[in-house]
Amino acid sequence: MSNIFQYILWFVVAIAILVTVHEFGHYWVAKKLGVKVLRFSIGFGRPLLSWRRGPDNTEYVIAALPLGGYVKMLDEGEGEVDEAEKHRAFNNQSLATRFAVVVAGPMANFLFAIVAYALIFMVGVPAVKPVIGDIIEDSIASRAGLSADTRIVSVAGKATSSWQQVNAGLLDHLFDSTPLTVVVEDSNQVPSSHELALSGFAAELKRGDMLTQLGITPFRPSVPATIDEVLAGGAAERAGLQQGDTVIAANGEPVIGWLSWVDIVSRHADKEIVVDVLRDESTLSLSLTPQAKERNGAIVGFIGASAFVPEGLMQEHRITIQYSPLEAIWQGFEKTWSISALTIKFLFNMIIGNASIDNLSSPISIAQYAGQSANAGWLPFVSFLAVISISLGVLNLLPVPMLDGGHLLYYTLELVTGKPPSEQVQVVGQQAGIILIIMLMSVALYNDLAHIFG
Repeated sequence: MSNIFQYILWFVVAIAILVTVHEFGHYWVAKKLGVKVLRFSIGFGRPLLSWRRGPDNTEYVIAALPLGGYVKMLDEGEGEVDEAEKHRAFNNQSLATRFAVVVAGPMANFLFAIVAYALIFMVGVPAVKPVIGDIIEDSIASRAGLSADTRIVSVAGKATSSWQQVNAGLLDHLFDSTPLTVVVEDSNQVPSSHELALSGFAAELKRGDMLTQLGITPFRPSVPATIDEVLAGGAAERAGLQQGDTVIAANGEPVIGWLSWVDIVSRHADKEIVVDVLRDESTLSLSLTPQAKERNGAIVGFIGASAFVPEGLMQEHRITIQYSPLEAIWQGFEKTWSISALTIKFLFNMIIGNASIDNLSSPISIAQYAGQSANAGWLPFVSFLAVISISLGVLNLLPVPMLDGGHLLYYTLELVTGKPPSEQVQVVGQQAGIILIIMLMSVALYNDLAHIFG
């Protein structure tokens, strides 16, 4: 239950930050171009805090429902406007000014992502070298001839020094009709080239680990099933497990390492396990019942204990990706562009049936990711904010009435025809936009609930 409250809290924090960024884009450009701003509100509903500032006596509001926001500008379409101020009304601005004010919101989201990624790259991103641990039989990877104990050095000609870069390269070429070239090196640094046939893969791609669905298991050094820390009040403590205990068997099934132990625990949510442990050179049996816990849409067992990892075990497999300030800014721009393009590709291919709609997420999943990333540290949380900010920017630019892109569509029609669309056309467009958004949210919500309840 505490996890749910954490997820909700960090979701609200994330949305508040990104909405503020988006609306500030509209606000700042409007002010700079001479449009009178009446109100800048973060959230909807009853104001919790409000104050007025500036020569225009603009009202700044923090409202009760922090899941959105808006900038209210002087506009003859929303009420009487004094004759002396008509030139500052939004509806009386030139097409270029209106276009700039509307597009500024999504652009602020993209700029936020660039700055966030630049900061992350300047600080340095901990990463793991892309060494293949195993290949699943009869998978795309096995058919391409990939093998265990090799390191992926490039994807589509682009060097890869971490699994993050491998994933990014795979996603960039997910919808290519031609095979994707992956180059690996064996332990003797002898390279070999392989062709991944990804045609049709996107239509079958579900949520979860893309590498696993391709048939690739990253290398993980063997960690013994030795308990390090035991969480107070957890299932492990209640069962009598102690720091230093090594699990050697569970229900008579040998435990050959920590991953084997985690797999057994995960499969026994709310089910009793008879555990054999080695303690001070003596063997004893304990009764353990893992607590049921939701993780990535599935119910798994959880005991509240961490693994003892021998010092330096992972050191040779880890790297830190870090750039100088100028390089970091460029990398931030490049990553923002790449994710934006990928988002558009996914949306387009979902519409034409080449990508699974299972990848649509509702606020339920976003809240989970917000909480999980915040618990993992500030770098993962900032990275999460950057991804969601890009998504908001892209979605708001879609030519759907109600969104910024819908207004931009109307302005484009006005540029072509010389006059704005009729009020009737705009009303019909708005209704169609509402229906489309409700349909998309319904599918996304169904996806999340289906994952949670199986």
